[in-house]
Amino acid sequence: MNTYKVTLTHEERNQLTEITRAGTHAARKVIHALILLNVDRGQYNAEQQINEEISKVLKIGMRTIDRVKKRFVEEGLDAALKMAPTSREYDKLVDGDMEAHLIALACGEPPKGYARWSLRLLSNKLVELRIAESISYETVRRTLKKTNLSLGR
Repeated sequence: MNTYKVTLTHEERNQLTEITRAGTHAARKVIHALILLNVDRGQYNAEQQINEEISKVLKIGMRTIDRVKKRFVEEGLDAALKMAPTSREYDKLVDGDMEAHLIALACGEPPKGYARWSLRLLSNKLVELRIAESISYETVRRTLKKTNLSLGR
């Protein structure tokens, strides 16, 4: 395993100290700044700590410290403070055609024996009509919310 040695310049230490002490910053950015300040092996750091101590004080995992150190050494200070971009993609559950059917159903008459459509009734009806293989009532709720269509009116 590679061990990454972080050495901060005086300007970098001042910048990180400002992030931790003043202004409003994302919590993750502040944590990463604290990690870099504590793992610094440069001449401007008076007190050096080991990763175990840092993880106990900041209540973070050892792996997080290793990742921040690696990003600082390989990509620089700005990259170490920012969140890593995600490569995960989500499939869209409801397309335009299904959404149109859902809205038409919700605006139409409810089934016999019911005063109005419920989310579960709508999701079951979409499956029954073979518009969707399966769909949860939560997906129906999000779709109707997105279109500003309330079932409570």
